[in-house]
Amino acid sequence: MASKKEAFGDLGLLILRIGAGLQLAFLHGLDKLRHFSERAPTWLDPLNLGHKRSLQFTVGAEFFCALLLVLGLLSRVAGLAIAFTMGVATFMIHKGEPWRQREDAVLYLCVGLGLVLLGPGGISLDRVIVRRLKKISFRRGSSGAPAGE
Repeated sequence: MASKKEAFGDLGLLILRIGAGLQLAFLHGLDKLRHFSERAPTWLDPLNLGHKRSLQFTVGAEFFCALLLVLGLLSRVAGLAIAFTMGVATFMIHKGEPWRQREDAVLYLCVGLGLVLLGPGGISLDRVIVRRLKKISFRRGSSGAPAGE
């Protein structure tokens, strides 16, 4: 049984994942996804990947990875993709702009990095999957064969 401190930590991470993930997905990523074909030809390409590819990566991070965070699925990978995208936005796309103009990108960058370091917490699909895999592994025994063989 988890301690009170662990339970509150898990709840705090759940709130952070859901709040930031839904905001990023629906206030930033969804619009880019809906208007993809219109935006792709002129999308900024700071890493020289091509306009369309840069927008694909941005939508992938801002919409799809944000939804993965909400679910707590592949959370560290999703957090890393979001942090990378927001780092590019903060330090390349908005370079030279006042920090106030970069506020959203910096906040999502911090959330992404925080979740990479902390993980999704106990209330996540990642945790459910890990627990199930451990049960399967334990049942199979250390040799990899099913127990009793």
